[in-house]
This record gives sequence, C-alpha cells and structure tokens, in this order.
Amino acid sequence: MRTYTIFLILLVGITTLPSMAGEPSSPGTRVQRPHVPGKIRLITRVRRTIDAQKNAFKTITQTTDWEVSKTAIIICDMWDNHYCKSAAQRVSNMVPRMNAVLTAARNHGIMIIHAPSGTMDQYVKTAFRKRMQQAPLASPPVPLENWCYLDPKVEAAMPIDASQSPCDDPIVGPAVRVFSRQHPGIDISGFDGVSDRGDEIFNFCEAEGITNIAIMGVHTNMCVLGRPFGIRQLVRLGKNVVLVRDLTDAMYDPREPPYVSHTRGTELVVEHIEKYWCPSITSDDLTRVLPGSSESSTASQLLKNPTQ
Repeated sequence: MRTYTIFLILLVGITTLPSMAGEPSSPGTRVQRPHVPGKIRLITRVRRTIDAQKNAFKTITQTTDWEVSKTAIIICDMWDNHYCKSAAQRVSNMVPRMNAVLTAARNHGIMIIHAPSGTMDQYVKTAFRKRMQQAPLASPPVPLENWCYLDPKVEAAMPIDASQSPCDDPIVGPAVRVFSRQHPGIDISGFDGVSDRGDEIFNFCEAEGITNIAIMGVHTNMCVLGRPFGIRQLVRLGKNVVLVRDLTDAMYDPREPPYVSHTRGTELVVEHIEKYWCPSITSDDLTRVLPGSSESSTASQLLKNPTQ
C-alpha cells in the first residue's frame, strides 16, 4: 500500500493548480484557430445495466456525429519515460499510431490538446503553451478539482487492484519521476495547445466553442479518469466525452487481483468507464470526415446545383 500511496502523491502533487489560476493571461495577441466545416461519425460503445443486483450489463453500439470545429482531442500523460519500464514500453509502442491519428484529425480541423502533466516548463515559451494560457476566464458549472477520485455515488470499485504496486515489471523499481516532457514521437504543431491545468483547458474549450472531447493516453485507471482534465471532470462539466479505447493503457500488475493478463486488465477498466462514465470509440473514427461535410456552404450549393 505504501508504494501506491507514494505514487499517487507524486501524481497529484504535480497537478496542483498554481495560486495564479484564473488571473489575467500573459500579454500577447491570441491567435484563434480557424473553424472549418466537417463532421466525424463516431461508433460509440457503452454498457447499460440489465440487472443491478447481478451486476449484469449489455453492450450497446450507437453512431453519433460531431462537428470538427466543436471537437478536441486531449492526450493524457504520454510522457517520454516512466519508472515502470513495461508501461514506458507500451507507451512507445502506442506512439506511432497515436501520432498518425492526431495528424489526420488535425488536418480535418479537430483541436489537439497535449497534456503531459508536470512538464509545462518545457513548453513555457512556445505558442502552444501561451495559446492555452491566453483564453479568457470562464465560469465552470461545477468546481474544478485538482484530482477527481473514485466517486462511489456514481461508480463501483475499480475492477483491477493497483493498491499494492501498479507496475508489472518483474522487479519493480521505486516510483519516482523519470519523465521530463511528452514523448518526442508525438508531433506538436499548427494550432495545437499544451496544458496540464483543468482551468486552462476549460477556459479554452469555452472560448472556442468546444463541446466534444475525445481523450487518449495513459493511464486509464489513474490519470485518464482522475486528472483535472480527465474523464470524471469533463463529464461533470457537461462535455460530450469519449475514451479512445485502442490508444490507452492501464497501470496494472497481473500478480494482483483479479489475476488476469495486463491486456484484460486494461479492457476491464475500459468496460468500467463505459458502464459509469462515458462511451468509448476506436481511433479510426477520428481520422475521416463524412463525405461532403467538409465543403464550404458556397461549395455545397454548387455541388447541389452545378449549373449555377
């Protein structure tokens, strides 16, 4: 229990909101990203209760369309290193696909927000960081938390046990910080933003009219749920939220309950999120727009009436 407590303190400690939260943004002209037409079609997956006493759920798949101009992707804690070497390796394996998805989404007009917690000093002088800081102050409908813990009023206990040691290395080293920035294989470009603060991300989304958020990154049972920009907080803020289930990973050791493989442990957390918090999608949904939806209004009229 002591190892996990130290690890959680490390996670929460690096996200405590500074005392300057909500103060006027730094000087400079705020460059607004272009809002372009286009819609993506998501195939969402949720789990609905059949029999609460038996903890029985059924899987429901639906389609929903999101406008790209109202959509953002948040990349959670895809750091360049991790004390758990197995976790770091899985992140590195995920990076090429994640970067390809982000490139396609960015090119379609979706906002990309990089959130490598605790590393903002690496980006302080960049336009990506300043863009998030310069958004005007907005009033959230609920308090913004430094960390959103498991909510027993909403959800059951987590389906995997990470209370002793969440790392699945054969020999687990000390849970110390070894990261310094986001993984270098993930591009930050164009109108992207960089922030690890819940207030900044909320302010930015309000200013940009962003109501839809897809979250990817690590770790599903910890930061993806608990960060001030994570699933629990975003749902409470009234955002339309989806988890990108093929671009995430859990912190779980198969030597702990329920004694399943690491892959199955991650799946169990995804199912937990689908039951209690938000739908999940696969990353393919973020890479293409519906045919014809990205045309300007003038172009759309010409397509409908080519003789005009």
